[in-house]
Amino acid sequence: MKLANRTKAVILICLLLSVSCSEPPSDTPGTAPTAQQVFVAFDSQVDSVLALMTLDEKIGQMTQADQEFLTDVNHIRDYFLGSLLSGGGSDPETNSLEDWRDLYERYQAKALETRLQIPLLYGVDAVHGHSNVIGAVVFPHNIGLGATRNPELVEEISRITAKEVRTTGMNWAFAPCVAVPRDDRWGRTYEGYSEDPQLVAELGEAAVRGLQGTDLSDPLRTLACAKHYAGDGGTVLGTGITTEDGTQFPFDRGDVPLSEEELRRIHMEGYVTAVAAGVGTIMPSYSSWNGTRCSGSRRLLTEILKDELGFEGFLVSDFKAIDDIPGDYRSDIETSINAGMDMVMVPDRYELFYGTLKELVEKGSIPMERIDDAVRRILRVKFAAGLFDPNWSPRADRALEESFGSEAHRVVARQAVRESIVLLENEGPVLPLDKGATRIHVSGPGANDIGMQSGGWTIDWQGDVGPITEGTTILEAIQGTVSAATEVTFSEDGSGAVGADVVIVVVGERPYAEFLGDDLDLEMSSADRQVISRARESSVPVVVVLLSGRPLIVETALDMSDAFLVAWLPGSEGAGVTDVLFGDYAPTGRLSYTWPRTVDQEPINVGDPDYDPLYPFGFGLTY
Repeated sequence: MKLANRTKAVILICLLLSVSCSEPPSDTPGTAPTAQQVFVAFDSQVDSVLALMTLDEKIGQMTQADQEFLTDVNHIRDYFLGSLLSGGGSDPETNSLEDWRDLYERYQAKALETRLQIPLLYGVDAVHGHSNVIGAVVFPHNIGLGATRNPELVEEISRITAKEVRTTGMNWAFAPCVAVPRDDRWGRTYEGYSEDPQLVAELGEAAVRGLQGTDLSDPLRTLACAKHYAGDGGTVLGTGITTEDGTQFPFDRGDVPLSEEELRRIHMEGYVTAVAAGVGTIMPSYSSWNGTRCSGSRRLLTEILKDELGFEGFLVSDFKAIDDIPGDYRSDIETSINAGMDMVMVPDRYELFYGTLKELVEKGSIPMERIDDAVRRILRVKFAAGLFDPNWSPRADRALEESFGSEAHRVVARQAVRESIVLLENEGPVLPLDKGATRIHVSGPGANDIGMQSGGWTIDWQGDVGPITEGTTILEAIQGTVSAATEVTFSEDGSGAVGADVVIVVVGERPYAEFLGDDLDLEMSSADRQVISRARESSVPVVVVLLSGRPLIVETALDMSDAFLVAWLPGSEGAGVTDVLFGDYAPTGRLSYTWPRTVDQEPINVGDPDYDPLYPFGFGLTY
């Protein structure tokens, strides 16, 4: 579909509706609508478009397929799909910016071949930068950002993320995660800013502002998605799922056995502030609340979120999440849609979903009013995002490519790294280090590994070790920081430090994401402890830098260390670590999670009776 034809079609629709398709009407001239009222303000346009739509076209708007599982690209047109996503690992062949851009434009062109030419919303897991794309800036995961206590920085990170997402054309980020993780053994702990609901609420609100800005139609902003509603950080041990091959995941997709008062107080503050900030979409959780899957809970989706909190955007289910609702697929769809789900992420079953939902509507199992409400909400967001504006283009803005992964963006990421680092111990003090030292020895598996320091949700769903994307490793940053006269040596196993002024050991968790991240002992690996022990045998000061998505059991490592810093999962800019190591920036990070002495203390959170952690919530040393 040529752009000129697209423009003519949109103008024709606007003329038929006798309204502007670019700006919402205002009930009170000169009065700016509140964040959620912005969506409702488009209802006259939306309802007129809705009146033109067939049932097939409405169901298509409610259907989200993963591009990886499209059996025919023409299905975008034939099923009137309203949205596509790229889940973890659902990438174009080379994973380059250019290939991502071309993928988006090819699919958007197919959407414009439909009768009403309603563009796609295209969603990506840009949870710490546009991290699926090689060359994008990879920011610290949320656990590190929580340690910064800096909402202005979080907002700026989200603004840059939105810009890099829009460079590839995509217009929807599945972020921020406003979970409140309460048990560090849960594999998604690093996706949450903190165990403290108020800190999560503050930083989640800032992230929404950064992604969406004050005008969702701004071509430099992207649609946000607060997730995972509600209580995903409160699942308890032993309630998780068992896969078909018998593998058990003790927390993932588990149950949250709390009263409604407790659920609201601990796990819902982030949604209150996200809604107030104008978030356009919310993703219900895989988890259950008192035995009822969140994706099928009318109490959560409709009565609390939409009716009480006044959320006027739309709900999108998680990846195949409705499949976990008890019953067959037909009843899963019926339960979830009637509970209030608006768009359903059905990555590989979009044809079956489409046909089944249509049958359920035709037989009266799902009322037409519920379908119209869901589509109205989706179209509201599309209007607000400027997709009906005659000047909207299905092409990504090539002018943005110069700033993609730019030094200016990396400067902000570096700032986030140094502000997120928490100094736990500094005997001597050995830190800050001297840039003019005679020899500095660097060791450990994380010292020269961009994949390990970035963690999960980087290029691939589970992440990976090695040079998976562009950036600066901690070893490279050290080499670039010290004086020209300083010798920097390296060994991965801790050997070779004899005679050095200091040895810096970088160890920690290997990349993981949901499912595989559940861990019942939280012990630093024996291999990592051996690296530290070997370095200790050199009789020189030992500085340990821990790369981790959560607090680990580290007392043995602490006993072998002179200084101990937690860098969390810092992302692509290892120079932020050296800023702190060498004293260019005195550490300011404070623990956003309680640090336990033993795993038997889990779950442990600030405010618990008999609170006796190794390091309390809010702890952090400086120079």
